[in-house]
Order: sequence, then structure tokens, then C-alpha cells
Amino acid sequence: MSATHAGGCHCGQVRYACDAELHDVAHCHCSICRRTTGGIVTTWATVPLGSFRWTAGTPAEYHSSPSCVRYFCGNCGAQLALFTDLAPETLDLTTATLDDVANVAPNRHIWVKSRLPWIHLDEQLAEEWEEKL
Repeated sequence: MSATHAGGCHCGQVRYACDAELHDVAHCHCSICRRTTGGIVTTWATVPLGSFRWTAGTPAEYHSSPSCVRYFCGNCGAQLALFTDLAPETLDLTTATLDDVANVAPNRHIWVKSRLPWIHLDEQLAEEWEEKL
């Protein structure tokens, strides 16, 4: 069963939609996400790349590492998505930019070796100490 999810940036210039279930919803603790979003944690949901489309505007791109491209609004700066060639059939969406984020619960923590020592989020979730990508 597929689901349609939509979202966009703060100013509304860039919008997206995907026609697939969100899966692998994870709190990321890596230092790159902290620096690119300005947040202490970024929560991502993975979707099949083929189910995703930009529906308004054209996002700006930032190559944050040799294998990752981050998509964001060039006007308001909101980070919207991440593509990595380490998982070329998927795209990660920042869950905070989804129109209906209230029911998108994370199922794990990732990059916990980089977690800030004073942060405690959803301690009952699984933790990935070594990334599989």
C-alpha cells in the first residue's frame, strides 16, 4: 500500500511529494547534520527515489561530502532532502518539513558516536553505533 506524503520549506517556494510509505525514520546525531541544519538532531525518513518528485520550485544543492547531496530552499534555507550514492535507490527527507509530521515516529538513532553527551531522546529506540552504509 502506498501513501502520498507532501512537504516543503518554510517560505513555500520549494515543495515535494512522494507516493510511498516512509520507512527507516531515524534521529541522526552526526556532526554534518548539526552543521547543515543548525539543529542538535535531524530526523530523516527514507523513501524510494522513484516515488519522489519536486512539485514547486527548484531546490538548491549542497555537496556535504563526496557521497552526499543535500537539497534545501535557496530562499529560506530549510533543508529538505538528502541523496547519497551509497544508497542510490532511495532519498531521505527531513521529517520536520513534512506537512503531516505528527504521525511520523522515529524507530532508531543513527551516528550515535557523534551524539552530544547532554542529549537524551527516545532512549527506548535502537541505536546504531556503526553505520551500515
